[in-house]
Amino acid sequence: MSDLILIALAGFAASMVDGALGMGFGPTSATILLSTGISPAATSTMVNLAKVATGLAGGASHWRFGNVDRRLVLQLAVPGACGAVLGATMLATLDGDRLRPLLAVLLLAVGVRILVRFSRPLPPVRDATSLDHHRSPAVAVCGAAGGVTNGLIGAWGPVVTPFLLHRGVPPRIAVGSVNTAEIAVAVTAVGTLLTSVGGDGVEVAMVAAMLAGGVGAAPLAALVVRAIPARLLGVAVAALLLLTQTRELVRTATIPDAPAIVYGSVIVAVGAAALRPRLQRARSTSGDARRRDRRPAAAPPTAGPPPARRRG
Repeated sequence: MSDLILIALAGFAASMVDGALGMGFGPTSATILLSTGISPAATSTMVNLAKVATGLAGGASHWRFGNVDRRLVLQLAVPGACGAVLGATMLATLDGDRLRPLLAVLLLAVGVRILVRFSRPLPPVRDATSLDHHRSPAVAVCGAAGGVTNGLIGAWGPVVTPFLLHRGVPPRIAVGSVNTAEIAVAVTAVGTLLTSVGGDGVEVAMVAAMLAGGVGAAPLAALVVRAIPARLLGVAVAALLLLTQTRELVRTATIPDAPAIVYGSVIVAVGAAALRPRLQRARSTSGDARRRDRRPAAAPPTAGPPPARRRG
């Protein structure tokens, strides 16, 4: 019972972060389930089942708050569903024990990507009506890549959302559209996995617990995305992924003191990413002060001739 409560709380937190950042639910949930010993195929099936329900709740909430661009959703959903078929098929045909370390590496790479992305300020937002993302082939390619990683580990947002933000899509539009398109991608992944491997290893109670926590957080997350800074939340998600996946990889390491070195490196990297903008501002301020000190002092004004006296 305590495990189910923990999973429900994890689902709540993951859905909150996912709704606020457009990423985080799949990798976070997959990390928790894989750590309990569930097979990768069953993990991906349960994560995507939960994402269907949380996606519906989150998509409806984002739609209500005006965070959804319908054309962008279509541009992402179609190639994303195709990529999900490929990723889920790969997951169903490969050996689970051999795949587990590879999934840990992939999740670790996702964490690094999120950390790098949110270690610096978000790019300036352009006018949403002037964006050309609807006609860009790169958006379709990104959607297909996100579908593949979603089929493997449930990671859709970490691939797609940073790409859209980098192109200048307004954060609330990027997050709302990515969450809505994720519904089609998750449905496709679930259908492919159930067709390929059936429901072996799928724990209904765990799915229900994730749903209970995730659906409850979805409406609140759609409102939070307008108020809470996305950068610090992104750094927090990256820290969770890096710490959990390095633990998975360290278990197979034979180097003495490997855990202390690896965990210490992760903590330093996360701290540096969180403080990077502040350090850059401090460095810029000190550089300006040094340049002012190096300027030659202005010469004192010279006394001119006395003013001529007016006669009479």
